[in-house]
Amino acid sequence: MKPIKAKIDSINFSSENIEDLFCSDDYIIEVVKSHSIFEPKRWSETFKKALTKNIIEAKILHTHTGLTLPFKRYAVTPLKQTLEFAGLQGYDDKSQLLRELLKELLEHLENSYITRVDIAIDFKGKIPNRVIKALCKDREPFKYGNTTYYKSKKEKRSNTRLNIKTYMKSKQKKLSYELERLEFVFQSQYFNKLQLKDLTKAFKKMEKTISRFAGVKVEILSFKETL
Repeated sequence: MKPIKAKIDSINFSSENIEDLFCSDDYIIEVVKSHSIFEPKRWSETFKKALTKNIIEAKILHTHTGLTLPFKRYAVTPLKQTLEFAGLQGYDDKSQLLRELLKELLEHLENSYITRVDIAIDFKGKIPNRVIKALCKDREPFKYGNTTYYKSKKEKRSNTRLNIKTYMKSKQKKLSYELERLEFVFQSQYFNKLQLKDLTKAFKKMEKTISRFAGVKVEILSFKETL
């Protein structure tokens, strides 16, 4: 059986002053949290998420194409900024614009550290029952909104290594056909100081993790194959 194609849907880059890449008239950087500024409402309006206490500095990157991306500086790594690209494999114009922007920046981000990678595995129709059964073998599902999360018995609300979830993508993007997504969220502790230039070296390990929990053989596509 051929492996299922899996794609990077979201990725977080971390380095010192990563915002320096955006010092041109094509970009505007809006500060929403710093020593003298605190506007959490702007953050929640833009990203539909609360500005958590562990974020000590927050900025919004506005591009000339209308994209908005978050810059974050966490209390545990105060010397580094994190830039998040979320939704690269959506089915709309925003995802296309995100892919184009990332393609332009890749060579400048090679030495940045990877703190999160979301791997999307899309199934036309619904996720096969055999996959759901495999996920439930060692993890317990619980549903929140449109998303079902699969957590281990020892796991608390957050996990700094691996999260697994499923959701109906067609309900979010109004596709003309039913599409359900299985998503593996690999966090910072999974990578252990991995730089972007070495990301593909981690693919085999990530593929084995997906196979172990979901019972499916996948092939993670590189950015060269998807951007």
